[in-house]
Amino acid sequence: MDRIILHSDLNNFYASVECLRNPAIRDKPVAVCGSQSTRHGIVLAKNYEARKYGVKTGEPVWEARAKCPGLVVVKPNLPLYLKFSAMAREVYEHYSNLVEPFGIDESWLDVTASTRLFGSGEKIAHEIRVRIKKELGITASVGVSFNKVFAKLASDMKKPDAVTVISREDFKEKLWGLPVEELLYVGPSTREKLNRLAIFTIGDLANASPALLNSQLGVWGQTLWLFANGCDDTPVRKAGYESVIKGIGNSLTTPRDLTCNEEAKALLYVLAESVGERLRKHGMAGRAVQITIRDSRLAFVQRQAKLPFYSCITSEIAGKAYDIFLKSWDWSQNIRLLGVRVTDLVELDVFTQLSLLPEEAARIRREMLERSVDRIREKFGYYSVQRALLLKRDPMWTQYLEGNTFFPRRI
Repeated sequence: MDRIILHSDLNNFYASVECLRNPAIRDKPVAVCGSQSTRHGIVLAKNYEARKYGVKTGEPVWEARAKCPGLVVVKPNLPLYLKFSAMAREVYEHYSNLVEPFGIDESWLDVTASTRLFGSGEKIAHEIRVRIKKELGITASVGVSFNKVFAKLASDMKKPDAVTVISREDFKEKLWGLPVEELLYVGPSTREKLNRLAIFTIGDLANASPALLNSQLGVWGQTLWLFANGCDDTPVRKAGYESVIKGIGNSLTTPRDLTCNEEAKALLYVLAESVGERLRKHGMAGRAVQITIRDSRLAFVQRQAKLPFYSCITSEIAGKAYDIFLKSWDWSQNIRLLGVRVTDLVELDVFTQLSLLPEEAARIRREMLERSVDRIREKFGYYSVQRALLLKRDPMWTQYLEGNTFFPRRI
């Protein structure tokens, strides 16, 4: 028997909550945007009035204002959005304990067993839609299908405040004519690769040769082929389920472009401090260090390399990140964003790298030292202990860095 999977998407979530909070702007074009002073000035969400002017999520604020001179720009209020997200989850959990968030405004529900109590999947979807509107004051679009990928596609097909059903009998008719980028996990880069293979629709993907897809996209190509053919058996995780951590990282958009190695090194150490602390907190160590660079033209570069040992030591992570950076960047462009991420993780309590080298004792001492620093910072704040390298920070960074959630405030 097929599963019955729902995907609920809270329509224009941030903007809808802001219009609910402030009825005076409800009939105006509204966009929730990041801070322009810290260069996060992009559109995070917009209402349908703004969409009429062509305002798009992810575009710069200045571009949105050019399209819509009367645009009302609102700063994001994450605590408020989290509150509404939690209220929506309470609605979902009335119908199933198999609820899996997909971001703050979307969730999958497996209601296969719930139909005995509440009726068909479509009936449950309509009940959820009505309750979200009545109890939260915003709208939701709900997709109903026999797997997660198609339920997500269904919720995107009719907006706002709608229910769409895709069954095993009609999914080819409803979905195969859609652009291939409508399929979950097909981003711009994958779309371009597929287009070069003359694959423009989901149907083209479904009817393509798996061997060809594998040769061009690797194993992921075969996975997308399965999705396009309705073969998705990934489960909806239970409420409270904690997924395995596959990587820990942080990135930062700087208040001004970085222009030299010294500035990049300082920021890489800032990011590595956060990553190392979180690894130790979770009792994990990693071996692969990855850096992400976005230049002043907004082009992305990612590079990674292996450490000789699994590590949660900040100095080793930062040193490797800087080594990767020096081999990857020639300063033909200035840098707008840097990121550090550690993957290939293992749990410290079940993995021990034995070594007879004298350097191992020094590594153990460094880890013990950093754990002691973690405890001091937890009690007295991040700035109670600092690396000498970071004392040379550009003064204009101080207030900016303190405002980031991964950078605890001075007490």
